[in-house]
Amino acid sequence: MNSTSGHVQDRVRIVVADDHTVMRAGVLALLADDQGIEVVGEAGNGREAVELVLRLEPDLAVLDLRMPVMDGVAATVEITAAPVRTRVLILTTYDTDTEIERAVEAGAVGYLLKDATREQLADGIRAASRGETVLAPRVAERLVARMRRPAHVPLTSREEDVLSAVADGLSNAEIGRRLVIAEATVKTHLLRIFAKLDARDRTHAVVVAMERGLLRRG
Repeated sequence: MNSTSGHVQDRVRIVVADDHTVMRAGVLALLADDQGIEVVGEAGNGREAVELVLRLEPDLAVLDLRMPVMDGVAATVEITAAPVRTRVLILTTYDTDTEIERAVEAGAVGYLLKDATREQLADGIRAASRGETVLAPRVAERLVARMRRPAHVPLTSREEDVLSAVADGLSNAEIGRRLVIAEATVKTHLLRIFAKLDARDRTHAVVVAMERGLLRRG
């Protein structure tokens, strides 16, 4: 996609990957009037994004986190390990600590949320293409808050019991019967577990706890 513009060398060439066609169209619409950014390719999943990057060697890949075939984190790992100079900017709706950490550890230089304004998105793309760290304000706040709190918040023995029962596939009512506690008490324990593990749901809580060695199966 060549342009007749005299400023083509100054343009940031990007690939946009999102499995939602409407979201991709929205990003393209936001950037349409920016003469300093050129979208050279679109992808509907992480695998397509990697293939486009290897073929087109853009300055930046703007990736959603959750996509079919290959997610944004896996795509980031492949892109940053490839013999290209393409950098990665994550553009997603998810702002949990776990998601942010996975993206940064994979090599992404930026993490923006989909509620970003036109100016924030364009400025973020330009900065990320230069290798500068770009974080949505809410993401930056979460990272600072995480640095200020203890690295590991232990679960109580009762919380471990509740989470172990969740891992066994039990409902709240069944957990209450197993542990001889009220169902409302089970819900209270789960809310505390979610807060301690920064988990978004029951399954995520089990995964995080097992990753941290807080929950042992079998």
